[in-house]
Amino acid sequence: MISILMPVYNARDSLPHALRSVRWQTFRDWQLVAADDGSVDGSRAVLREWARSDPRIRVLELPHRGLVETLNAGLAACEGRFVFRMDADDICHPRRLERQLAFLQPGHVVSCRIRMFPAAALRCGFRRYENWVNSLVLHEQIARDVFVESPLVHPTIGLEKELLEEVGGYRECGWPEDYDLWLRLWERGVLFTKAPEVLFYWRDHPARLTRTHERYEMAALRRLKAHFLLRTYLRDSRPFAVWGAGRNGKRLARELARQGGRLAAFVDLHPRRIGERIDGIPVHHPDGFPDAPGTFHLAAVGREGGREDVREQLLSRGLVELRDFVCVA
Repeated sequence: MISILMPVYNARDSLPHALRSVRWQTFRDWQLVAADDGSVDGSRAVLREWARSDPRIRVLELPHRGLVETLNAGLAACEGRFVFRMDADDICHPRRLERQLAFLQPGHVVSCRIRMFPAAALRCGFRRYENWVNSLVLHEQIARDVFVESPLVHPTIGLEKELLEEVGGYRECGWPEDYDLWLRLWERGVLFTKAPEVLFYWRDHPARLTRTHERYEMAALRRLKAHFLLRTYLRDSRPFAVWGAGRNGKRLARELARQGGRLAAFVDLHPRRIGERIDGIPVHHPDGFPDAPGTFHLAAVGREGGREDVREQLLSRGLVELRDFVCVA
């Protein structure tokens, strides 16, 4: 048996669609833990009705404490060896569990490709994210871009319950709880993979937490990335250079410095930036950059296509990605 962990908060209208998509799974040996976070819109009545008709559905009626506490309470109630996530406003393909289980190995995390909906209402940024996250399927691709954006869509994942508990479950740190989890798992050396099919339909709507909660804002994402960069690639006060002296690069560099990082230089192609000093740190042209031994490089160019340009420049210098440099955003 596997467990499906689904937090619920005021999702009455979308719940039947989500529950129906779980019930229609071709893999039948599942337990759904629906952890209700103090809903006041009738969601609990919907959950009770479905639980009465299907003993595989277990409802936890909790006081309103927020997503992280709800996830951890639901996790404690999961009885399966493997835990798959689901959200109350999304829809699973009927073969989602069957296909993802075919890729899931002990000690690994499995996800899948996604389709966002309703398509007509999607903004350009979400379309770009959908294309980008679907381009990352193999572990090597996911690990390479783990500091660019969150490389997995949270409700698509499955992993061993024991592994999730070993890394501390979900944490409230003032930044996205899912991205925090991916980086803790990545830091531990866990392998990630995705089923190559679209098996999950991810609903976008104005009330989504990623749109409304401060822990998903860009400043929180920078704090998260800086925290884990300093624990991994930049540990032991390793000096670093930021490629890209625009807004993205400057803000990340300042956050890294605030958390104790040793910024050595900025590198940029823009002629008006070269020779400037940002917070006392010089901006160099790539050809004039005094690359000191041991310096790590962060490719932080924000413009479209800029990340690939910097990657090619760094590779042409004989640097090795993930050893000498990493792309960030």
